[in-house]
Amino acid sequence: MRIWKQLLLSIVVVVVALCLWVFMVPGAGDTLARMGVPEPIVAAIRPQAAQNAEAPGAGRNGGPGRGPGGRATVVVTEAVATGTVNDRLAAIGSGEAIQSVVVMPQASGTIEEILVSAGDKVTKGQVLARLDDDEQVIARDRAQVALRSATERSQSLSNLRSVSRLDVLDAQIAEETAKLEVSTAELNLKRREIVSPIDGVAGIVPANVGDNVTTQTAVVTIDDRSSLLVDFWAPERFATAISVGHPVEATSIARPGDAFTGVVHAIDNRVDPASRTLRIRARIDNPEDKLRAGMAFSVGMRFSGDTFPAVDPLAVQWDAEGSYVWQVVDGKSVKTRVRIIQRNPDVVLVDAELKADDAVVVEGLQRVREGADVRIAGASETAEVASQ
Repeated sequence: MRIWKQLLLSIVVVVVALCLWVFMVPGAGDTLARMGVPEPIVAAIRPQAAQNAEAPGAGRNGGPGRGPGGRATVVVTEAVATGTVNDRLAAIGSGEAIQSVVVMPQASGTIEEILVSAGDKVTKGQVLARLDDDEQVIARDRAQVALRSATERSQSLSNLRSVSRLDVLDAQIAEETAKLEVSTAELNLKRREIVSPIDGVAGIVPANVGDNVTTQTAVVTIDDRSSLLVDFWAPERFATAISVGHPVEATSIARPGDAFTGVVHAIDNRVDPASRTLRIRARIDNPEDKLRAGMAFSVGMRFSGDTFPAVDPLAVQWDAEGSYVWQVVDGKSVKTRVRIIQRNPDVVLVDAELKADDAVVVEGLQRVREGADVRIAGASETAEVASQ
């Protein structure tokens, strides 16, 4: 085939395709006019489309109205609602007892008796273990003997008139010194008993009877786990939203079916510059003693945020400039730009010039064009029923 015949055939195919596009696509003629194609040419290639636009009584394929394609587009709309941004903080934290003490002896010696076992509940002041105290008992008895001697001498000199006042004063001082020696001996003897400084539960006792311990030896740990403290880290954007006493929800990873409630117990005074997070400490009550120190917790906190328009997720569309919705105003479609704030399963919160009860298109979006006539599905039927 000659080259000119190929060119002629190509031109014919392009013209036919253009005519079909103008005939089938609503608003195609307007697009050609905006591209600079003369109006007579546009009118010449779309005579049938113009006739359909002027013919009354056509249905879905040539219905009433005057849209960009010559007919009103039937759409389904939904009213705009309002919603509140429910910001939620989720973090992982580690629990510790509200009070925890490593009990160490106050003196060095050999353990003679251990009076506590792992898991025992102890009270403040309860004796947990005893060290050998023979030397301290002898020192106490010696101090008591010296005190009796000093007391008798002081009393004897006080009853004698021939004794100078200086001798009487020296005897009284000796008596007071003897009393102090007795107190010191009794204190040293008392320190041979290892007692619990708090109420709580005893842990595993690493020491054994016969062990030689010092003031640096850990005998047993005591945990008061009536409440647990859970430390976790929150992003710095929550720094002004969190306050002491704010409710906290916690779930133990070891007990996924149980949820525990608590409150914020303390907030650190600075943001970590490396992680840009803030340390938060929550207090969780443990009345049934289900929790243990060292457990990992999934911590959650809820915050009430600002109010925004809420639209159906189907109403949100996208183009090169971003997200938008089709709003119906006086029977016309208006493209309204939106900025998505939060996506929920049933609605999308957006920042836009929308008010409650404004109508936005949720179905028939593919046929909607800017400024086109639209007809809300069911609106005419409702109006007819109301008139009857």
